Parts: sequence; C-alpha cells; structure tokens
Amino acid sequence: MGEAPTISTVGSTAWRFSSQVVRGRWFSLFATFLIMAGAGATYLFGVYSKDIKSTLGYDQTTITLLGFFKDLGANVGVPSGLLAEVTPTWFVLLVGSILNFGGYFMIWLTVTQKVSKPKVWQMCMYICIGATSQNFANTGALVTAIRNFPESRGIMLGLLKGFTGLSGAIMTQLYLAVYGNDSKSLILLIAWLPAALSIVFVYVIREMKVVKQQQNELKIFYQFLYVSIGLALFIMAMTIAQKMVNFPQAAYAASSTVVCALLFVPLFIAIREELIIWNQQKEPINPTIIVEKPISAPSAEIKKIQDPDTPCFSNVFKKPERGEDYTILQALLSTDMIILFLFSFCGLGSSLTAVDNLGQIGESLGYPTKTVKTFVSLLSIWNYFGRIFAGFVSESLLVNHKFPRPLMMTIVLLLSCIGHLLIAFPIPGSVYVASVIIGFSFGAQLPLIFAIISELFGLKYYSTLFNCGQLASPIGSYILNVKVTGPLYDREALKDLARKGLKRSDVKELICMGAKCYRMAFIILASVTFFGALVSLILVARTQAFYKSDIYKKFKDQENVAQKEVGLSSTGEVQ
Repeated sequence: MGEAPTISTVGSTAWRFSSQVVRGRWFSLFATFLIMAGAGATYLFGVYSKDIKSTLGYDQTTITLLGFFKDLGANVGVPSGLLAEVTPTWFVLLVGSILNFGGYFMIWLTVTQKVSKPKVWQMCMYICIGATSQNFANTGALVTAIRNFPESRGIMLGLLKGFTGLSGAIMTQLYLAVYGNDSKSLILLIAWLPAALSIVFVYVIREMKVVKQQQNELKIFYQFLYVSIGLALFIMAMTIAQKMVNFPQAAYAASSTVVCALLFVPLFIAIREELIIWNQQKEPINPTIIVEKPISAPSAEIKKIQDPDTPCFSNVFKKPERGEDYTILQALLSTDMIILFLFSFCGLGSSLTAVDNLGQIGESLGYPTKTVKTFVSLLSIWNYFGRIFAGFVSESLLVNHKFPRPLMMTIVLLLSCIGHLLIAFPIPGSVYVASVIIGFSFGAQLPLIFAIISELFGLKYYSTLFNCGQLASPIGSYILNVKVTGPLYDREALKDLARKGLKRSDVKELICMGAKCYRMAFIILASVTFFGALVSLILVARTQAFYKSDIYKKFKDQENVAQKEVGLSSTGEVQ
C-alpha cells in the first residue's frame, strides 16, 4: 500500500503543474490569442473618424490624411522588427503597450475636448503612434508563435490574424456594454485594453526550442478554430440583433460576457494539453524541452541543417535557395520581394482605402449611424473569416495538393475587385455585400503575404522581413486614399455646395451625398486591384517548382534531430 498523499504533496504537485502550464507553449499561444484580439483597433477608424471630423471641423481630405498616418503607423513595423532582433520579447511588448496607450489616449482627450484643439500634424502623430503599437504586438506575439510552431505557420497565421480581424467587433461589443452607444468612449477603450493585455502577459510569450510531443497538433489547432468560429458567429448574430432591436444596457452586458467567456475557452484547451503531457511523463517537466548542453553527434547534425550565423546584412548579392534563411538585404533586393511588394501595394492599399472610408460611404448613401456601425462590424467579422480561410485552406491545399499560396493571392485580389465595384455602382443593400467581400478579401491577403515571406525567405530574420513586406500597405493607402479618394470626394462635395449656392467657408463640415461621391474613386481602386492580381501571377510562375517541393523538410529534419537529443538525454548521456 502506498502512502496517502499529504496536503503538502498535493500542494507541491499543483504548484509544479501550474508552473508547467504557465511556462508551456500552449498557454503562451492562448496569451497570444488575447493579445491579437486586442491588436486590431485600426479597423475601428471608420466608427470614430466621424467624431474626429465633427469635433475638429475637418474635411474629408484631412480625415483621409489621418487615415493614411493610421495606416502608416500600423504597417511600418520595421522598427519593432529590428528591436526584436536585439531585445527580448517582453521588452517589445512593453514598448508596444506604452505607444498604444499614449497615442489613443491623446486622441480621446482631443475629441472629448479635455485639451485644446491640436494642429493637424499633432493628430496625425497621435494616431500614427497609437497604430504603430500593433506592430509591436505582431512582432512580439505573432512572430514568436510562428517560430514555436514552424510546421504549422499557415494555420498559425490564419488563427492569430483571425483574432486580430475579430478585434474590432469584439471591442465594439465591449464598449457598448461598458460605455453605452458613445463612440468617443470607444477611443478610450482602444487606449487602455490592448495595453493592459500586453502588460499582463509580458513574461509569458517567449520563443522556445520545441520538441513536438503531441502527434495531434493539427487536431488541437482545429479545436481553436472551432472556438474562434463560434465567437465570430455569436458576434455576427449579436450585430444583426442589435440592428433590428434596441438593446438595453443589460443585454449589451450579457452579450459581452458571452464574448469574454468564449475568448477564454482556449485556456481550458491549453490546460488539457498540458495535463496530457504531465501524465505522459514520469517526472513532470516543461513540455517545451530545452536541452542545455546538447551532445555532440546530434548537435553536429543540427549544425548541418541550420544555416551559419551570418550577419543581417551580409552577402547581399549571393542569395541562397528559396526557403533558406535570407539576410535582410538579400530578401529586400530580391525579385520575388519586389513582385510581392507591388501586388501588396495594389491589394492592401485599395482594401485599406475602402476600410477607412466605409463610415463616410454609408453616410453618403443615406444610411443611419447605427447601420454604418453594422457595416464596420460586418467588415471586421468577415475580415476574420478571410484570415481563417487563407490560413487553414491555403495550408491544406499546399500540403495535400501543392497548391501555391501566390495563386491563392491572385484569386483573393480578383474577389476584392468585385467588392470595390459594388461600392462604385451601388444598388439597395449592395454595401452590406461589399462590406462582406472587402472584409473577407482584405483579411485573406495578410496571412497569405506573411506566409509567403516566411516560406521564400526563411524565419531567421522574419521579425524584420514580415514588417518590411507590409510597407507597401501605407504607401498604397497614401496614394489611393489621400491623393485619389479624398480629393475626389471633396470635389463632389464642393459641387453639391455650389448647386446650393454655398461656399466652403459657409459650412463647418464638408459632406457629399449620393452614389456619385465615391464612384470614380472605387472604379480606380478596382482597376488597381485587378492590376495587382495580374502581377501576382508572375510570382506564381517564378515559384511553381518551389511550391511543388516539400517546403517544410528543413524543419522536419531539425525536429527529428532534436528528438534524438531528448532520447539520448533521457538515458543520462548528457552531462
């Protein structure tokens, strides 16, 4: 008969298991889900931009300028990538939380008139600082998760960017419950909530040397997927219900409680997986096995598999094979990256322009404010479905049928053209459909671009390269939004004033009404996106042979060698 466990033994076991859970990569992944669920505040610009416009008396050109600086901050993530190369993950997340709170809090102080009216350049600086914080969340949390699950990068990107896509709809539900129908208070929520999430989990998210112990990882990822789909469907149902029925404050509180509960379901999945690992081991240890002193033979094999530790900017014109680890300049100066940059400019630039103007599009077509918020929520939810589709479906097609991701990108860009044309030539209810299509296609583009970069140029400098890859987005947004869409809108608005016998100085806010306001702009956006689809076909042709090969072979070899290490370590051969 064995001795009955004492209270101290049970307490010690519970403590060691709790430590394993918190230090494990599954809990780290759960924390990443929450951080990414708060990292999509930029998609809510269409909700609160009208408050900025009316409070500060801006015209549409100025609002599009603010939208550009928002996109600039959200997509110029090179500083966060370079910072991640030389500092630990916790520091990257901490810097991001400070920038997030500082930028958006100043915007909230401005629109609530708690400070004197700032100059336009100051507002541009505030929104750029606030928006750039999401790059630190992406770099600190997303890139770390990709490195911890390298053989499931498409799925991982789809899941994580999917939670970011849902972020706008999640925070809309929360602000309705906490602050009521006050869109100015939404800015305050955007300021403190994402910052708090990064601070709470600042030490949990870190890169780990992983020996895969679960053979059913794909099954676990699909369980996370089902939870996120349930969350998206619930939010969509609430969005539709809130449009049809006037919700009391208690109903908003109940719906946001369900949203929070669904967000924490992945925690129980993470605990279950850690319990399985705990029960499989004689001595409970961290599931992410870190070999402090690898023995010589396996270590030699790892040396053969891994690339030499070359500096970030060396061997610029001596490029490795596709899929190997490029240095930063090797990747940036490659033909593949230039092609990717060009079609990203067309696709993301056009999509961001549509997202930023969605509120004014609804207003110009005569929809009430509540319906405009429905458009934004629909776009956010279908942005999520696009990311999930691009992650899971593209990964399945790639692994099972060798279907290249660049060709999936071509299909997504062609779909986006349809959404732009529905806004250019609106019919009753077409903006609902356009919100769905543009949200879906915009969401699908990001995981595809990030996955293509990781596959073609390796993971060694991925923190910097994926941030460089999305630089095309703010450039496209500036040209297509600030220089094209905004001025075309204002030109039509001035024509409306002239027909009424008024001048610009006679009105505080420049408003255009009718389908004509955005027609020419969105015809141009559809044409640019179609050109981007044609450009993406060049990358499809160039990478055809690469995607027909086993692009994950390198990581499978490293994993096999690491498992040999662990096996030898367990026999006591490591000193």
